[in-house]
Amino acid sequence: MRTEDFWQLIDEARAGAGGEAVAVAARAVALLAERDPAEIVGYAEHQRRVLAASHKVDLWGAAYLINGGASDDGFEHFRGWLMTQGRAVFARAVGDPDSLAELPRVRSAALSGEDFQCADMLAVPWEAYRKATATELPAVREPAAAPDLNDFWDFDDEDQARRHLPKLAALFVEPPEE
Repeated sequence: MRTEDFWQLIDEARAGAGGEAVAVAARAVALLAERDPAEIVGYAEHQRRVLAASHKVDLWGAAYLINGGASDDGFEHFRGWLMTQGRAVFARAVGDPDSLAELPRVRSAALSGEDFQCADMLAVPWEAYRKATATELPAVREPAAAPDLNDFWDFDDEDQARRHLPKLAALFVEPPEE
């Protein structure tokens, strides 16, 4: 499966899901299950690459600020939600995590406390393969490259948050006392 096909399937799922992440995931399962099993495997491999490419410290910091914390699993689930937002939002957030502050739902989450997670999106290829073949998705041929997380910063440190993610910090971190 090509990159274009991967994101096109997600766009199709988004079109029929009303903007809710879990509905996008369910629709993606249904659409993907209609395809040849080899394409489902290709989707799984591409998803693995997309998740590996987005495993970045500042994006993790963004997830931490937006969701009020983000464990390893929480960061995975955040990236599942981010996939449901489509290619443009995903790519921009990977390149500039602070750009998430421009999304209306993220801005309103600063007041509402809404969390952005979608574990269901991460399970799409496995669910689709099971639905299409009544068997389990074959094991991944090669593991994703391990990201370099040596540039970790303290997500709880408000000054560091303001330095790394100024737009998000303006929404989710208390202003400094004067």
